[in-house]
Amino acid sequence: MHHGGGHHGGAQPHSTFDSDKVLGKIYDVRVLRRLLKYLAPVKSHLGRGAIGMAMRSFATIAVPPLVGMAADRIQIAIQGGDLSGLNTIVIMVVGVALLGWGGRYLEQLYLGYVGQGILFRVRTEMFDHLQKLSLGFFDRNKVGRIMSRVQSDVQQIQELLASGMLNVITSALTLVAIACIMIVMNTRLALLTLTVVPALAVVAFIWQKYARRAFIQVRRAIATVNAQLQEGIAGVRVTQSMTREEVNSELFDNVNREHYSANVRAARLQAAMWPVVEILTAIGTALVIFLGGSRVLAGEMSVGVLLAFVLYVRRFFEPVLELAMEYVEIQRAMASGARIFELLDIEPEIIDVPEAFDLPPAKEIRFKGVSFSYAAGVEVLHNIDLTVNPGETVAIVGRTGAGKSSLANLITRFYEVDQGEVTVDGHNVNSVTQQSLRRQIGVVTQDPFLFSGSIEENIRYGRPEASRQEIVEAAKTARAHDFISRLERGYETQAGERGENLSAGQRQFVCLARAILANPPILVLDEATSSVDTNSERLMQKSFRRLMKGRTCLIIAHRLSTVTRANRIVVLEQGRIVEEGSHRELLAKRGLYYSMFGALTARGPEPQSA
Repeated sequence: MHHGGGHHGGAQPHSTFDSDKVLGKIYDVRVLRRLLKYLAPVKSHLGRGAIGMAMRSFATIAVPPLVGMAADRIQIAIQGGDLSGLNTIVIMVVGVALLGWGGRYLEQLYLGYVGQGILFRVRTEMFDHLQKLSLGFFDRNKVGRIMSRVQSDVQQIQELLASGMLNVITSALTLVAIACIMIVMNTRLALLTLTVVPALAVVAFIWQKYARRAFIQVRRAIATVNAQLQEGIAGVRVTQSMTREEVNSELFDNVNREHYSANVRAARLQAAMWPVVEILTAIGTALVIFLGGSRVLAGEMSVGVLLAFVLYVRRFFEPVLELAMEYVEIQRAMASGARIFELLDIEPEIIDVPEAFDLPPAKEIRFKGVSFSYAAGVEVLHNIDLTVNPGETVAIVGRTGAGKSSLANLITRFYEVDQGEVTVDGHNVNSVTQQSLRRQIGVVTQDPFLFSGSIEENIRYGRPEASRQEIVEAAKTARAHDFISRLERGYETQAGERGENLSAGQRQFVCLARAILANPPILVLDEATSSVDTNSERLMQKSFRRLMKGRTCLIIAHRLSTVTRANRIVVLEQGRIVEEGSHRELLAKRGLYYSMFGALTARGPEPQSA
């Protein structure tokens, strides 16, 4: 079996994604078809929002003829007639205004519901999907890029689905309706007025080509700024210790300046479009006044019709501009949709086989002829044969890069072996469900990761149903209870993001309590004492000894002081087992273990690496 699992479900898990190179097609049928499923749960709200839009559009179209009728009535009154009917027109204008207001209210309210509903569903789906992806995916893709998918890309498609498509439909219908009404009112004048439309269409077409390029540059620039910002904040300790602040500021200044320039170019383009539309609107209005005015003077047309025409010309160009703006937005949203589905289509590389079963409580771990590589052609383990018997404690030691942690990753099936097999109680780890396998194995890593929340919530993480008493017992076994009790709020103390409110040693004790509470029959300590001081390590050793009783334990050792009490020590060198035996036996052999141990003890009580 090959690590990487490209054969699973036809996905391309090894591909990394580049989020900012394309803007997208204006109409991508595959993306649109998949996006539409997010509208199904919010279709009633979408319907009400569409009704609101229709009401607002109707109000926009209905005002000019009413104003024209009022003007004609006033002209009749000036010539000696009465003002009868003017009150009715006034009431109708007020009614239409109220209708427009009500429509806008419905539109804003229900399309807001639609937008938030889509955001909620897509983000939830993406988060759930990311939780299921294999570790190899996260090894290959930066957190910043993944965040960009879940944040800005989702926002972009939310805008398209919630209002963008309806805006396009409404603008197009409004355009057609206004053109039809103008032709019915006065065909010749309407056709003369609409001669400026082709000019506007050409301007809009040219503009969107430049705008598209500008928006791509803006998107790339913001992605670069975010990446630089994230790196700068994450590495601030190294930056300050190496006095790199000025160099980093200069680098960020360059990136930020590019972002500024890209935005200025985009703003300049947007600013240029409005005056062009205003000029064309003014030309259209001037044509109406000039040609229509002569008709009014010749008695062929009333003042009211001329006034209605002028108002319609003003209203006609608004949806044209709306469509030009929306064109780029749709392209951006289509690209965002494509990027979201690219992520959602990445299959987990490691999946349960259809006939996978739940692993019963297990005791024995066995590696049979195991070879493994993280990337093609770079093998980190070569033909490993190793058995950890029930209740036995086996320590794995070796220099940095010998492949120690890879063994732990294979037991929990975070990665697939290239050759051979890993079995637990005789069951191949590929034949059992991943969840049941990982429930049997407690892993304490060198990076004591805590989630934001209280210390109690962090200990309870693996067993949500555990009682407070069980949590306290687990903390006592891990020797964490005393320091937790001394904290101002005890078990209710907030760990802070990644546990920054606690020292590295305290975090590791909390992680140990978490593993103890989960009560796994197999325990893997992956360089678990590497981040703590000598005193904490001594306490932790006592916790480990209590914890190891009756359990099968695999210790991956950073410090040799951790492993001397193990039943058996296995020495790895460049991915191969080179020595095996007890502490005394290996010292007597005077091989690699002896030289490593001698070198470290000669250095003093605080060896750095094993």
